[in-house]
Formats: sequence, structure tokens, C-alpha cells
Amino acid sequence: MINKVLAIAIAGAIGAISRYGLTSFIQRFFPSGFPGGTLVVNIIGCFLLGFIASVGLEKFASPTIRIAVIVGLLGSFTTFSTFGFDTVSLMRDGQEIKALLNILLSVGLGLIAAWLGMLAAKS
Repeated sequence: MINKVLAIAIAGAIGAISRYGLTSFIQRFFPSGFPGGTLVVNIIGCFLLGFIASVGLEKFASPTIRIAVIVGLLGSFTTFSTFGFDTVSLMRDGQEIKALLNILLSVGLGLIAAWLGMLAAKS
């Protein structure tokens, strides 16, 4: 049990640091006030989870590694809690169009990315 918790904590730290760095980098390419960095990280996280789950990680890794990757790394890398906060903040600030765009792009592209991840794993 302690090995799994430690593995999740280490992988979670890596995922969180990766999220922060990638979000900060990507945000520079989006207009001010739109959470594009969060959007892109969510799409990448959805793709990776779709890919990893479809590859059948259980064939290649121990239960500890699987839980570390899925719960720790990807759980801290994907940012739907941040997505929710960003969207509510946009609505609170009277930017309903940006909030709606963020919802549609995050959910729509996230589903497409998960599907593409599954397809990529099968090829």
C-alpha cells in the first residue's frame, strides 16, 4: 500500500509540474482572458489517458505503475478542476461567450482526443 501511495505522489508531482510548465508556455499563444493553456493540457491529458487505457497498460506494467501513471501523473496533469474554475470565473466576469467557447472546446476536443488516443493505440 505504501509503495502505491509513494508512486502516486511522485508521479503526481511530475504531472503537476508538467501541467504548470506546459500551461504557462501555451498560454502565451492565446488571447488574454481565454484559458488556452488549460484547454490544451486537458486535450493532451484526454489523448494520453485514451491511449494508455487502450494499449492495455496491465500487460506492460505492474499495478503500482499503472496507478501511478493514471491516478498520479495524468490525474495531476489534466486540469478539469482548473477548467471549472476558469469557466465560472469567465462567467462571473461577464465573459459568457468565452466561457461557452471554453466549455465547448474543452469537452468536444477532449472527447475527440480520447477517441484518437484509442485509435492510435490500436494502430
